[in-house]
Amino acid sequence: MRTSAAAKAWAVAGVAALLVAGCSRPADDGSAARTAANPAPTSVGEQEAAVPTNPLKEAYFGEQHLHTAYSLDAYIGGARLTPSDAYRFAKGEEVEVGGTKVRLRAPLDWAAVTDHAEYIGEMYSTLNEGAPGSDNEQVKQLRGLTSLEEREEWFLNFVVKPNRGTPGHAPFYAGPETTIGGWKEVLAAAQQHNQPGRFTTIPAFEWSGAPKGGNLHRNVFFRDTNVPERPMSYIDIAREDGLWEWMAGLEKQGMRVLAIPHNSNASKGSMFAPVDGKGEPIDLEYAEARSRFEPLIEMMQIKGNSEVHRSFWAADEFANFENADSIGDYSDRTFAKHGKQNWVRWGVTKGLAYQKSLGTNPFHYGFVGGTDSHNGTPSNVDEDNFATGSHGAADGTVERRRTSEVGGWIKGKDLNPGALTGVWAPHNTREAIWDAMKARETFATSGPRIKVRFFGRLGAVETPADAKRLVETGYAQGVPMGGTLTAGAGAPSFTVWALKGADDANLDRIQIVKGWVDAKGEPQDRVFDVAWSGDRKPGKDGKVPAVGSTVDLKKATYTNTIGSAELMGTWTDPEFDPNQHALYYVRVLQIPTPRWSTYDAVRAGLPLLEDVPATVQERAWTSPIWYTPGK
Repeated sequence: MRTSAAAKAWAVAGVAALLVAGCSRPADDGSAARTAANPAPTSVGEQEAAVPTNPLKEAYFGEQHLHTAYSLDAYIGGARLTPSDAYRFAKGEEVEVGGTKVRLRAPLDWAAVTDHAEYIGEMYSTLNEGAPGSDNEQVKQLRGLTSLEEREEWFLNFVVKPNRGTPGHAPFYAGPETTIGGWKEVLAAAQQHNQPGRFTTIPAFEWSGAPKGGNLHRNVFFRDTNVPERPMSYIDIAREDGLWEWMAGLEKQGMRVLAIPHNSNASKGSMFAPVDGKGEPIDLEYAEARSRFEPLIEMMQIKGNSEVHRSFWAADEFANFENADSIGDYSDRTFAKHGKQNWVRWGVTKGLAYQKSLGTNPFHYGFVGGTDSHNGTPSNVDEDNFATGSHGAADGTVERRRTSEVGGWIKGKDLNPGALTGVWAPHNTREAIWDAMKARETFATSGPRIKVRFFGRLGAVETPADAKRLVETGYAQGVPMGGTLTAGAGAPSFTVWALKGADDANLDRIQIVKGWVDAKGEPQDRVFDVAWSGDRKPGKDGKVPAVGSTVDLKKATYTNTIGSAELMGTWTDPEFDPNQHALYYVRVLQIPTPRWSTYDAVRAGLPLLEDVPATVQERAWTSPIWYTPGK
């Protein structure tokens, strides 16, 4: 184990090596290739080919889950930003939401608009004068919605009820040509704003499967503009295995496509169920299709953190983080009923049992984060910039966020600004970003721009001299996050590194979470502290004491007088069993900072809410590294 004292010594050398190690945004947009003899590339392929490549890769931050006015539920809530507006916001431009002007603190590297496929045709009629169905009386009524009560009634009638029964189009649907038209509008915005080497847009949509109200939604991403004529909706395909079959058909036509499941905490226990969509036990065919088409899962979004819940992971002292308790407060969507089965740590660990019994892991997931914002503002994730909320009028005021329910499924105070996805890629292009997703070389953060590296190998691991050496050795001698170690000599050993974002709070610690299944196939896990700030020492229980807090709750401020800007560590599994399937992922924690609800209270001169935390410890999660025993 490398402790905090060593981490401090590494920091000086590590920061100096960041540029070489692939840990800062490249400034070159490919213009070096543009001379009189070599004019500017014209096609997207030529532009991408001209972008400089960093073989040690760079962390690119982006949004993988975002809705605009082309999503019916977002429009009902008051969203009027289009996909083009969303991309402008992602690139750093100012937009207006509900009369409030908002801007990102720093632009994104990439983004995907994932409007619902289910009603994109209805929204094409609503938003485009002269389109088929645009003069329908109900469409006219939709355009004229003003009161929150009217909006909520429409949301219930045209979104909630259909998705909890037999899904179908709204009665004002004007036919498939409108679905095609809406999809073309989304694709046109992606093409307009894509700037290889500087800002990447990814063609995408959301398939919003919700059997019996359980959230089984998937975001579907394409590697390039070779896409189908129209997106596939839950109305057309009612089961996830049908979605994969459709995706397999696209592959036969030369398309490259993957899907990312949404937050599992609202799935009613069905995201990691032991049966398929027909109610039959998971078999090899199902496991292979799921693993092939779904390399990633959403760890966190505005509806909460899906890693773990404090009720079921009492031994994990950091499990009480954006648990979004009210998601389980009605109907049969209760935490008590579904227990650990709703949570990502349980699901990815349960996958090891299927790997052992079937030979394929259906839950072979890396991690990403997103917002699921229905305001059209991608990755507006800062706790102190949540004044516009996430769902238009439903949570667009301090009072609504403190006292009301949003959409009939969560209390406003249980929402959060959402999460980010980081990908490690050689350059900022669609091809590279998509390939990193497919390879699971991704990490999620709860909002801050924490950068984190994670490499594993079998046998002893050397102590890197600096960040550059850590990355070079990691790729040369082992596997990065998202990779698999196969039985060989020695126990799994890991190197980890984390750097805080330029405007973010310092780091508290780096942890490695190990998962395995017992003889009965039941998931087990343990959390290990690997590197930490300050001079703290682990107690008899092996846990490092709390970092402390500098938060002033009366002012909603904090200082970086504790914690570290950078941490590094090495760790070898002390409980390794060479015959046992296992996985390992990293969790990085920041020092405590004010929660968005504390910023709201202080700015409005109101008392702090008593039933939600006043502070948070923001964090990052890497995709796992898996260990597979030999045959």
